[in-house]
Amino acid sequence: MEHKNLIATIYLKDGNAVKGREDFTVAGDWKELAKAYNESGVDKLYVFDLSQSDKEHDIHLEIIKQLSRMIEIPVYGAGNINKSEDIKKILYAGCKGAILDGSRHDIIQMAQEAAQRFGKEKLLVSMETVDLIFKHKKEAEEHIHKLVVLNETIVESLVNITDIPFSVIVSGYDETQWTEILKLDSVTGIGGGYVSSLDTDVMALKRNLAAAGIQTRKFVSAIPWSEFKLNEDGLIPVIVQEYQTYEVLMLAYMNEEAYNMTLALGKMTYYSRSRQELWIKGETSGHYQYVKSLTIDCDKDTILANVSQVGAACHTGNLTCFFQNLVKKEYISRNPLKVFENLYETITERKEHPKEGSYTNYLFDKGLDKILQNIGEEATEIVIAAKNAEPHEITYEICDFIYDLVVMMAETGIIWDDIVEELNQRYFTAKNKQ
Repeated sequence: MEHKNLIATIYLKDGNAVKGREDFTVAGDWKELAKAYNESGVDKLYVFDLSQSDKEHDIHLEIIKQLSRMIEIPVYGAGNINKSEDIKKILYAGCKGAILDGSRHDIIQMAQEAAQRFGKEKLLVSMETVDLIFKHKKEAEEHIHKLVVLNETIVESLVNITDIPFSVIVSGYDETQWTEILKLDSVTGIGGGYVSSLDTDVMALKRNLAAAGIQTRKFVSAIPWSEFKLNEDGLIPVIVQEYQTYEVLMLAYMNEEAYNMTLALGKMTYYSRSRQELWIKGETSGHYQYVKSLTIDCDKDTILANVSQVGAACHTGNLTCFFQNLVKKEYISRNPLKVFENLYETITERKEHPKEGSYTNYLFDKGLDKILQNIGEEATEIVIAAKNAEPHEITYEICDFIYDLVVMMAETGIIWDDIVEELNQRYFTAKNKQ
């Protein structure tokens, strides 16, 4: 059975997240909302741009771009899409697809042109009536990938007249209604205000839907607990690391109940040996650990958990429990990101605390034009070295180029996280096109 999606919605008005298409009351900080949806078990995010001017539209496009880079769940953009160029902007902002307005008189022509240019799989169309399908059934099925239904009263009629799959955005939550809608083969997901509320336990909602026979995306163990090799106390140790930096955060233990609860909640749950009880990490402090992946070692006696850590992992307030050095020998890091971070830290330290005779401070004193001139010169040196096919010379010139590039980054306020997020977005976009 195909998994059904739970969809959160964000409506943007005047640069703020508001409660709905007609209710412009601020709903909260859009960054915090997006982060919450990303961790809570929401499967997709629809962002509706309610702008009424080009300036407001540009602000919302920038917000959508930032949202797409902040979270892993797919983002779909809607609103103020009037031509193919607007669709391109939505897709370039990082959206998985663009949601066109089905009430437009030129929607079929726009969909046809966009399908040829961007691919049918990038096009969704929102609708509140079935007029589009009645009038242009053949063309709609040819050029539109999915529909987004904004009026639940047309669901039954839509199922009877088209095979185009669709999601449904509803105003509230009624378990019977949701179950009936999600059991329809054409329906791929459901969402709206209830899923978008931070008070909703999305993982609990998925468990309730599962009890009603609705399959959703949730954590299912690939290996049964019975195959794990436990210690003498019937527990298995869990090494926990932050999923983006791979920094080791802590060591804890699970029994079978804690393991099953971790899968059900999507939050790391452990067994306290001292208190002899289960504990959900962060339940008291708010410093939850949201599950990204669980892996078991070759002997099946230790679990490695990659998590999204909220706040600090350690009860002392430190990010990680492993902050007290016992012995240490100086070494050269071979981790590329660490090398780049160390270089950036050294350069920014020079900027904040100038040192006499420092070439880095000389560049900062001369200003951006001098830094850019150096970048251009070093880029040329790389080209010359490559044409001469001298590997050592190429390496040397690339290092000079990177140094000047990082000086420019520090001067203009760009950090490595910005670069990594952009590269990741491009990688996922390219991967999805294949």
